[in-house]
Amino acid sequence: MDYAPLLRLLRGSSLRQLQVFEAVARLRSFRKAADELFLTQPSVSIQVKKLSEAVGLPLFEHVGKRVHLTEAGASLYAACREVLEVLGRTEMKLADLKGLKEGHLKLAVATTAKYFAPRMLGVFCQRYPGIEVSLKVTNRERLLERLHANIDDLYIIGRPPESPDMCFEPFVPNPLVVMAARTHPLAGERGIALARLAEEPFIIREPGSGTRMAVETLFTAHGLKPRVRMELGSNEAIKHALAGGLGVAVLSRHTLALEGESGPLTVLDVEGFPLPWHWYVGYPSGKELSVVARAFLDYLQGEGRLIAELPVSGPEDLATGALSRR
Repeated sequence: MDYAPLLRLLRGSSLRQLQVFEAVARLRSFRKAADELFLTQPSVSIQVKKLSEAVGLPLFEHVGKRVHLTEAGASLYAACREVLEVLGRTEMKLADLKGLKEGHLKLAVATTAKYFAPRMLGVFCQRYPGIEVSLKVTNRERLLERLHANIDDLYIIGRPPESPDMCFEPFVPNPLVVMAARTHPLAGERGIALARLAEEPFIIREPGSGTRMAVETLFTAHGLKPRVRMELGSNEAIKHALAGGLGVAVLSRHTLALEGESGPLTVLDVEGFPLPWHWYVGYPSGKELSVVARAFLDYLQGEGRLIAELPVSGPEDLATGALSRR
């Protein structure tokens, strides 16, 4: 592509304006773009307005509450994606030339992975202090959007998409367990039947969540349906609801990594649990990984995997030892 006409058109515009515009166009939302770029929504609007003034044509139109690209916006978006991809490949080649002394790693992880991803990154950054790291923590829906748009270097997710265009492999166990308040009537009971659990009010994640899909699949396979009391959009919100005695929930064992034995929650000993899930790391098939991304991937499958493993400190830590028995 000949970028000269585009560069003449955008003379005076900044790379940041192009990045902001690309995020709004891809997400079709000023608010989502602001969240992704860690900006305020007014800041995003100002950057888009300045870019529109440089182009001399409106780039977006609002129909009700939805954002749509104008014809000029669609043309600019296509060109913008190519420009940013070229810049990204150039940055990657320069990093390869510098080896692991300098570079940038962009990692996107599902919400629950925030309980171990920073620990893994901490050790990696200590080993390679010249490497800058960007960590994006988001829900499954947004993570898949970023994956399909090829925004980051690597992605960590609990349930990878089934697509030949994606390359994912497991690297650490992600056991799903049933949690409740330590004062819950079922706390301390052994071998709780799934049918008995189905009688309890459930706190679940939003539609599209991998954990929610696992719960629904399990209950459907046994001809059961959980009594859903409420849907919440984060693990922390669910944990607070459980601590308040509002019901039970199925969550990754990693969500209790910091509380340990001293927290207000416990793991119930339910038949069929823990569900043997895994964390997966991957990227779009055919993607050319930078030397930094390849190094982190190797680290993840070795030392990083050990850092992410759940500690086992005793029977109370695993709520009556259910995990160690199965």
